[in-house]
Amino acid sequence: MARKVPSLISLVIEAIKREVVHAAGDDDVRPDIYDLPSHLFNRLLTKLPPLALHKLETDMPFKDCNDYEAPLNDGGRKRGRNGNFDSAWKALFKLRWPDPSHPSETQLDWRRIYWQTHLQNCLDEAAELALLPSFDGCIGEMNVSDGMLKCIGCEGHVNHPNYSKLSYHCQQFGHYASCLRLQNVFCVAETCVLLRKSNLQSLIVRWIRSEKHVDGLCKLLIQNSETLTSLEFIYCKLSPTFVSAICGSLNVVNTHTHGIQHFSINTSSFLEINPVSLPPGFVPFLSSGRSLCSLKLHDNHLDGNFAWMLFSVLLDASSSLSILDLSDNNIAGWLGNLNGKSKCKVPLSLGIGKSLQSLRVLNIRGNDLRKDDVESLRCALVSMPNLEILDISDNPIEDDGIRCLIPYIIEAPDRCSPLAELYLENCELSCSGATELLDSLSNLKRPLNSLSLADNGLGSDVAGPLQKILGTSIKTLNVGGVGLGSLGFQELEKGLMAELKLVDINISKNRGGFETARFLAKLMSLAPNIIAINTAYNLMPLESLTVICSALKLSKGSLERLDLTGNNWDYQPNHASMVAEFHHNGRPIFILPSYLAVDVPYDDDP
Repeated sequence: MARKVPSLISLVIEAIKREVVHAAGDDDVRPDIYDLPSHLFNRLLTKLPPLALHKLETDMPFKDCNDYEAPLNDGGRKRGRNGNFDSAWKALFKLRWPDPSHPSETQLDWRRIYWQTHLQNCLDEAAELALLPSFDGCIGEMNVSDGMLKCIGCEGHVNHPNYSKLSYHCQQFGHYASCLRLQNVFCVAETCVLLRKSNLQSLIVRWIRSEKHVDGLCKLLIQNSETLTSLEFIYCKLSPTFVSAICGSLNVVNTHTHGIQHFSINTSSFLEINPVSLPPGFVPFLSSGRSLCSLKLHDNHLDGNFAWMLFSVLLDASSSLSILDLSDNNIAGWLGNLNGKSKCKVPLSLGIGKSLQSLRVLNIRGNDLRKDDVESLRCALVSMPNLEILDISDNPIEDDGIRCLIPYIIEAPDRCSPLAELYLENCELSCSGATELLDSLSNLKRPLNSLSLADNGLGSDVAGPLQKILGTSIKTLNVGGVGLGSLGFQELEKGLMAELKLVDINISKNRGGFETARFLAKLMSLAPNIIAINTAYNLMPLESLTVICSALKLSKGSLERLDLTGNNWDYQPNHASMVAEFHHNGRPIFILPSYLAVDVPYDDDP
C-alpha cells in the first residue's frame, strides 16, 4: 500500500510546530506566527506539546487572548482565541490523565489545572526518592524523570539548562498551583522558596511527626496565610505544642483571625492529651475562626473527654460551622454532662450555641455509642436547629437507642431546616425498632430525602414498613444487607402501586433470588426518576437478566447504573448482546458479575 503523501498545509504546520517547540526554552516565539490565518493557528494549537503551547500562549502579544479576534465566522461574529487555547489544554489534560475523576467540565482554566496536576506529579515523584534513607541533598536539585519530561514535550531540545530540575518546574508552574498534597519531606524551608510564586488555597499534608516537620510547615503556612482556606492532615502525630504552632501560623498577618474554611485531621494521633483542656492554640483557632465552616477529626483515637471539651468550645465559638465530623473515634460518654432524663437544655454556662446553630451535618459514626449516648445526643441536638444530615452508623445503639431518637425526628419538621438525611447502618437494630422508626418517618409532614438502614438484621417482616417509606417522597434508600430474602422482596413487589420519587436504591446482599428481579421490574415501571440501583449479591438466577432487560426496555426512566455483581451466573458470550443496547452517555448501564465472582459467591452468614 502506497504511503500517503502529506499535504502542503501539514508540512507547514509541522515546520511551525518545530519552531515553537524550539522556542519553548528561553527563546521568543516569532511574532509572525500569531499572524497566521485562524484555521492554521487553531490547527497548530492541536499539534503542540504542553510546554510549547504554554510558551505560545504566554508570549501572546496582547494583554488578553480575547483581544486577538479571528476573522468573521459564518454567524458574522468575531471570536477570540482564548477558547481555542482552552480547548487545546483540555484535550492535553484528558490525554495525559484519562481517569474519569478529572475536574468538572464547567471548569474554565484548563491550563492552570494542567500545570497544577503536572507539578503535583513532579512533587509526588520527588517525594518517593527523598524519603529514601540514602537521600541527602536539596529537593530542588532533584531530577524530574524522563517520562515526566516527555509528557510536556521536553525531550532534550529545549534551550534551558535546568529544565530537568524540580526547581525549574516549581518556578515555571508554581503560580498555577492553588491545591497541593505534600509529604513531610517537603515541610522544610526550601519548599517556601520553591513555591514562593504559589498562592495556595488548599493544602493536604501527610506524615508530620517531628518538630523539624512542623517548623518547615509553619513557614509555608505563614507564606500562604492570606489565601489558604483548606488544610488537611493525614497520618500525623501532633503534640499540643505542634497544634499550637500550626494554628498560630494560620492567622492572617497583623490579625488574630484566620481564613480557614475547611480544617481536617484524619487517621492521626493527638499526643499528650490533657484530660481537662484542649491544646492551647486549638481553642483560639476554633473560637476566632469566623470563616470556619467544616471541622473533621476522623479516626484520631479521640475519647469522650476530648469530644466534650470540643463541643463546649464550639457552643460559644463565633464561626458558622456547617460540618462536624468526629467519626471513627471512641467518644462514648462525650455528652455525659447533659442529663438525658431531665429537660433537654444545654447548660447556660456553655454559651448559646453560636457555632452549632449553623450546623448542617453531624457525623459521629463508628464511636461505640450506646443508648445513653443517644439520650444525651438528643439533648445536644437542641443546639443544632439547622441540622439536615445525621450519621450515627456503626454504633451499637440497638432498638432502645433508636427509640430515644424518634421524638427528635418527629419534632424535626418544626425546626428551621428539617432533617433530610439519616444514616443508621450497622446499629444492631431489630425489625421492631426499625418498624417504629419507619412508621414515624412515613408520617412526617416533610419526609426524609435519604435513609440508610443497611447491615441491620431486620428480616423479611420489615417489608411492610418499607412499603410505607417508599410511598413518601424519599429519593435515596439503602437497605442493603438487612435480610429481606425472597419473602421480603415478594411483599415489597406486591405493595408497590403508585409512582415513586426514588432516585437511588441499594437492595444488595439480601438473598432475594428470582424475587429480586421481579421487584426490580415493578420498581423500574413506577420510578421514572431512578438513576442508580444496587442489587449485588442477591443469589439471583441467570434468568433474572431476561426479566430485568425486558423491564428496562419498557421503563421510561433514565437509569444510569444497575449493579448486578456478585450473583452466581454462568455468564455466556451471548449475554453481552442482551445488555449491549443499554447505555447512558456512552457508558454501559449494567455492571455484570465477573468471572471471579462465579467461583467466590458472596456469603453474608456470620
